Formats: sequence, C-alpha cells, structure tokens
Amino acid sequence: MGSTRLFHVSDLHFGREDEQAIAWFTARVAEEKPDAVIITGDLTMRARSHEYAAAAAWLASLGVPVTVEPGNHDIPYHNPIARFFYPYRRYDRIERAIERPLDLPGVWLVPLKTTARAQWRLNWSWGVVSRRSLREAEALLRACPADRIALVTCHHPLTDEGVSEGHGETLRGIEALHRLTRAGADAVLSGHVHDPFDIAWTGAGAPLRLIGAGTLSERTRTTEPSFNELTIADGALHVRVRQRAAA
Repeated sequence: MGSTRLFHVSDLHFGREDEQAIAWFTARVAEEKPDAVIITGDLTMRARSHEYAAAAAWLASLGVPVTVEPGNHDIPYHNPIARFFYPYRRYDRIERAIERPLDLPGVWLVPLKTTARAQWRLNWSWGVVSRRSLREAEALLRACPADRIALVTCHHPLTDEGVSEGHGETLRGIEALHRLTRAGADAVLSGHVHDPFDIAWTGAGAPLRLIGAGTLSERTRTTEPSFNELTIADGALHVRVRQRAAA
C-alpha cells in the first residue's frame, strides 16, 4: 500500500500575509504535489472581501485538493451586523468554490468548528466548541473505516497543555478531547498560535495526538514561517515541520 502526503498549513492572514513565505509554500506544492492541502483557519486578517478574493485566487492556483476550516479572523471584525447575522457568508463562498470531496487512502478527515460570532468572554478570538459541532464530529468519527487514520481539523487548540501560552482556554475543549478520543480520533490538527507543536494528550486514557501548524503570515512568533508535512503510511502518521529559512 502506498502512502498519503498532506501539507497542513494555518494562519495565512491574507491582508497581512508574508509574500515570500506564500511564494515558498506555493513552490513546494507545485514541485512536490501533495495529495491535499489542509488549512486550519485564519485565511484572512479581517474577513474583508478583497482579502477573501486574494485567498481564493491563491487556493485555486495550487492545483491540488484543498480543505479549509474557519478561524476567528475569518469572521467580520469591523462590521457587527455581518458578524452577528451572517458571519460565515464570505467563508462559505470560498469553501463552496474551492473544496471538493476528498477520498484519501488511509485518511479520514473530520471538521470541528471552534469559532463563534459572540461569547460571554471579553476576548472573542478565543475558541469555543459548540455542542452541535462536537456531535457532528463524533458521528463522522464513528463512521471512520477501520483501515484509516482519523484526523480532526479545527482552528483553536483544544487544550493549553504543551501549547504556546496566551491563546486563551477553548471552551469545552477538554470535554471535546475526551469525546473525540472515545469516538476514535487519532489526531487533532489546529493552528491559531502561529507556532508548530506535536504533543501526545493522554487525558482520556488512550493517546490522542495534538498537532499544530505555524503561520505563513507576517505575524510570526517564535518560529519562522512554516507548515507541517504529514505522511500516512502503513497505519502510522508521521509529521515533519517544514520551516522557511530566515532571509
């Protein structure tokens, strides 16, 4: 059986993208032809129309299957009417235009939305796992064929443990980790913190791998622009952080 190779990237922040990092990633996709690109949120900086237009054009240019999850920056920031009444309108348009059904050997992808138009906290950029999204993710996990690795994709890390500090607790994140583990998840892919990580969470008894991607934006933290290369072969998941060297 052959292997499946995925490029996991996050936090591109079109509007504040790093043009050299975007060009570097685009070249890697063109030369190496991964089976798919997984984007775990924050395509845009402020969810503006021109930012989404630039992101859509770039995604279409990659020439490989793409799947995208929304991030907190993909919800309108300066327009309260749009944020409350149709927060995902621009995101939904790009998702319909770009995404195609993915049937990847050895892989089962399960989306989990962690963004919210509003919450009872001052910082609305922090993550929230809705009960509906969690139920839908559990159902998809239970439908996963036995010969596939189940990857949950979301924007916010579901726990602070072992992850960069300062991103805020994801509401119902720990509950989600317990329930996703019981439903059969092998790993959770996320972004948001702009630094890569790969940790084993054992809070539910069985190990669950938590994998975060860095950023391709100007808003780097401790790591240069980077993405994760995921290889699935013989029932195992291998992760390699691909980092762009500093200029």
